[in-house]
Amino acid sequence: MIDKLSWIAVYPDIVLLVMACVIALLDLGIKSPMRGTTYVFTLLTLAVVAYMQADLALSETTIYAFGNMVVSDPMGNWLKCFATVAVMVTLVYGRPYAGHRGMLRGGEFFTLSMFALLGMSVMISGNNLLVIYTGLELLTLSSYALVALRRDNATATEAAMKYFVLGALASGFLLYGMSMLYGATGTLDITTMFKAIASGQIRHQVLVFGLVFVVAGLGFKLGAVPFHMWIPDVYQGAPTAITLLIGGAPKLAAFGIVMRLLVEGMLPLAFDWQQMLLVLSIGSLVVGNLVAIAQTNFKRMLGYSTISQMGFVLLGLMSGVVNGDALSFAANAYSSAMFYVVTYVLTTLASFGVLLLLSQEGFESEEIADLAGLNQRSPLYAGVMAVCLLSLAGIPPLVGFYAKLAVLQALIASGQNIHLAIAVFAVLMSLIGAFYYLRVIKVMYFDSPITASSVVAPLDVRIVLCLNGALILGLGLLPGGLLALCGNAVRRMLGT
Repeated sequence: MIDKLSWIAVYPDIVLLVMACVIALLDLGIKSPMRGTTYVFTLLTLAVVAYMQADLALSETTIYAFGNMVVSDPMGNWLKCFATVAVMVTLVYGRPYAGHRGMLRGGEFFTLSMFALLGMSVMISGNNLLVIYTGLELLTLSSYALVALRRDNATATEAAMKYFVLGALASGFLLYGMSMLYGATGTLDITTMFKAIASGQIRHQVLVFGLVFVVAGLGFKLGAVPFHMWIPDVYQGAPTAITLLIGGAPKLAAFGIVMRLLVEGMLPLAFDWQQMLLVLSIGSLVVGNLVAIAQTNFKRMLGYSTISQMGFVLLGLMSGVVNGDALSFAANAYSSAMFYVVTYVLTTLASFGVLLLLSQEGFESEEIADLAGLNQRSPLYAGVMAVCLLSLAGIPPLVGFYAKLAVLQALIASGQNIHLAIAVFAVLMSLIGAFYYLRVIKVMYFDSPITASSVVAPLDVRIVLCLNGALILGLGLLPGGLLALCGNAVRRMLGT
């Protein structure tokens, strides 16, 4: 359905924008060191927005609004809903950590998180190159400020500078690629661009040259090799609560713009961009898994783990075209990639949640050695962390195993011999990657604890962390519902 001006398509985003501004103003009169009122209002706002987004997704309607610049469809609305829930969980986990480190002297932690989420929503809903870029900049500028929120911490400031410089470079790549696509097709509209490319009347060389820059920019946002260099440094240097914020929900938004730009906009060029994604995925699997083995800092190890996990997401995306025909596609491949990125974010939330719980006032739990003997201090939290690590390693019956299986099935189903070889290679890389995950579990269960003190957590953190861990196990045992949801959303987007 096309509507020149439909507020229905974006009313959750409008609510989020208005409430972010209102909460920022209300926070000026709050003196509480833990910003309890700001925290409650933020969570209530995000809960309402997530409900609105889920309601729109369940309606299964596709609306093109604001001069075709914005699209509201089930895939986009589910991604926005999951991203909103991920930011909610991040704020629950991160509030005690931030309060102990003086990051809640003002309400910036909450308001900047809401503006970052708004940027993700704009990215996912964009049906216009400039709208997508505007959302991307809103997200990245908010993220830069959040990483540097501890102004008195030299490590965080250094991480923010690295993130800013490399992020600006990647944004330049993406914008330059978009400008070349506009020059070649004469349009900023993604739907019109698809039709122009499919007509075959445009010079293929110019399009591919612009596509290279677009894929480079997208590779940076996903953290794929060779555009991964920012991830380990920023993950390690940023405050742990902010590391979770930039390592969780934004991956859903990055997946969203990959689908909008490459699948919806440039599917006729699939033969070209799939070769690029193939190189990125193989590099990510090799570098992510091999370099992670050498890490002693747990946050840095999870950074390299992210790189390898994004390699699997790219495998799902690159297997979406069957038999090299650029106009035929396999919705199962794209839905497996969506399923993978959703479950990865779910697992990342819980793993960093435990890490935040162990980071007491004046102590940063960042080294793998800091997890020594966690089972003796708190069997519950050690169990949650073990579930997360085993899921990331792809051990059944956890959801990470089924996510990897779905991607590999889609890869093999494409019918290409090279894809079969890549599937075998991905399994071998996963076996190598299992080493550094199991090493952390060994430290938690068999090493002597550094301290005998038990782990104390606020009630809201305990409840959310237990639910998070239960979901990782539950979705591994019963993955059909979420996989069907992803499949239906992708098929609606593709019009099949």
